[in-house]
Amino acid sequence: MADTAPLDKTPGKSPETPPSRIKDAPASMGERNDEQEVRFRQTAERVSKATGFDLIAETVKRLPDGPGVYRMLDEAGDVLYVGKARNLKKRVVSYSRPTGLSSRLMSMVNRTVAMEFVTTQTESEALLLEANLIKRFRPRYNVLLRDDKSFPYILLTSDHAAPQLLKHRGAHSRKGAYFGPFASAGAVDRTINALQKAFLIRSCSDAVYEQRTRPCLLWQIKRCAAPCTGEVSEEEYGKLVSQAREFLSGKSKGIRQKLAAEMEEASMALEFERAAIIRDRLASLSHVDSHQGINAAGIEEADVFAVYQQGGETCVQVFFFRTGQNWGNRAFFPRDEGLEAGAVLETFLAQFYDDKPVPRALFLSHDVEEAELLQLAFTEKAGRKVELSVPKRGTKRELVDHALSNAKEALGRRLSDKQSQSKLLTGVAERFGLEAPPQRIEVYDNSHIMGTNAVGGMIVAGPEGFSKPHYRKFNIKSETLTPGDDFGMMREVLTRRFSRLLKENPRGEEAPSEEGLGPWPDLVLIDGGAGQLSAAHAVMSDLGIEDVPLVGVAKGVDRDAGREEFHIKGQKPFRLPPRDPVLYYIQRLRDEAHRFAIGAHRAKRKKALIANPLDEIAGVGAARKRALLKHFGTAKAVAKAGMDDLAEVDGISRSVAKKVYDHFHAANAPASR
Repeated sequence: MADTAPLDKTPGKSPETPPSRIKDAPASMGERNDEQEVRFRQTAERVSKATGFDLIAETVKRLPDGPGVYRMLDEAGDVLYVGKARNLKKRVVSYSRPTGLSSRLMSMVNRTVAMEFVTTQTESEALLLEANLIKRFRPRYNVLLRDDKSFPYILLTSDHAAPQLLKHRGAHSRKGAYFGPFASAGAVDRTINALQKAFLIRSCSDAVYEQRTRPCLLWQIKRCAAPCTGEVSEEEYGKLVSQAREFLSGKSKGIRQKLAAEMEEASMALEFERAAIIRDRLASLSHVDSHQGINAAGIEEADVFAVYQQGGETCVQVFFFRTGQNWGNRAFFPRDEGLEAGAVLETFLAQFYDDKPVPRALFLSHDVEEAELLQLAFTEKAGRKVELSVPKRGTKRELVDHALSNAKEALGRRLSDKQSQSKLLTGVAERFGLEAPPQRIEVYDNSHIMGTNAVGGMIVAGPEGFSKPHYRKFNIKSETLTPGDDFGMMREVLTRRFSRLLKENPRGEEAPSEEGLGPWPDLVLIDGGAGQLSAAHAVMSDLGIEDVPLVGVAKGVDRDAGREEFHIKGQKPFRLPPRDPVLYYIQRLRDEAHRFAIGAHRAKRKKALIANPLDEIAGVGAARKRALLKHFGTAKAVAKAGMDDLAEVDGISRSVAKKVYDHFHAANAPASR
């Protein structure tokens, strides 16, 4: 379906694989098999002494006049640039002449040794495919949306008799109604908290729901109707769920009127306790509505985009409006390669909605050159009309201006933070005797309770602050470690981290990510004193790594913050002045590593605590487990039950009952003769 083999630039030679039209871009687009890889290497060798302009001039002769997507590749086979075109031949020929090209494009063309093409049926299809490939290959010369974390949604499930209200990220694979996106997890948490008070919808998992024998604390504090124990009938609970769905769908006014009428009716009937409960539910709904932030009268469903540029940086501020409410905003800082605001916004929009639903309206701060094409592509993607406009007056313009002022403030904070960060990194280099300010700092810490559920954590910081996509956790796997052996845990973590680093990114072949962080650290901080540092040096020596600076950060006298001692091999332990900004910075790094390691440990411990022994029995799935728990109440009661009692449970045959019984009584069974 795709012409993934590079075109040979040898004059007079026809292409080895002619371009072909596609209707749907394959998920594996851009991957080469072994034969194609060999052909690519041969092509790269032939053109190593030629210029990219020669290659493009020869390639243009064999291109079709239809729409499609093109990729420029360097000598290593990495994608330099992904572009789309209404007419592939006319678009690519513009790269064959140096005149009129910017220095950025000149550099790109000079590094190009091969090109790959995919033809499409329409230009809008090419636009969507371009966005998909940019997000996949992260080309150096494209505008890149750096923060690609999925947005949180509120999910009201429909795959259970008693629907659940919960926060959701990722694919919409579970049955239910999704409401969002919200700008942050905090906004979702606050909304769910208020909705629990207003509609009493359960938030517990299905597994916890099935095991309940009496109402939980949420029922006692009036945040759940407790359908798990029959405190509310299925019919009444269904009404609560229906009200919650209507409210999240924008019908808040009707819900308010119904509740107000119910409250008045209860008051007239002298049922003051029920009236008070309804009053509190109304107050919770008011709390949700009060967080709209700015007036969005007449705006039911829209996203607002504003771009601000300063100091060589770009900020794109996005506000989300759903059901007439402001569901938050988020700032993005794309890598823009020096493009104008409109050009950045055009590419940003296509990437932004590559894996997200498109709202009915998009309001922009700047005109984009291909607004009609974007609108057509989004309309096809959404299956309904999508409006894309640059408002000039009225409420819509006020929303855009508000987003623009937020973009300006966010970029100002970012530039200020980067300047401060640069000074701090320079100070770190001076204090620890580094040759240059570190671009990547790795901090390691361990967390456990008496050796149980032991986890190691690694956090990463650089010129732009903490880089959370690079964080890593390590489940301690060694069975020979003495419980609580911190030195042994640190040895395991560092051995696993740097052994893999040597294998995947040998020294001299490092390729920095789009954040500018290389895979190798310029400084490693170890949470601990001389013992931890000695263990770290032993690992590095065994692996033959001699050029990574290691510093131990000990808590110092009385474990007081501000009295930390720093340990460096070959030097006496030393402290930094109490008010030194570098000391505060190191403390922040150490505390972040501590927080991350403890969080990973707690998650592992919680998972172990709620593990159900029934999960370990082969042949006992969710339905049978639910039947057993419903009959006996708890897993402990199931373990004590006899064969006959187990066989009485609906859905549990005699053979399954024997499996369950044997699982819990195998240790006490008599040895076979």
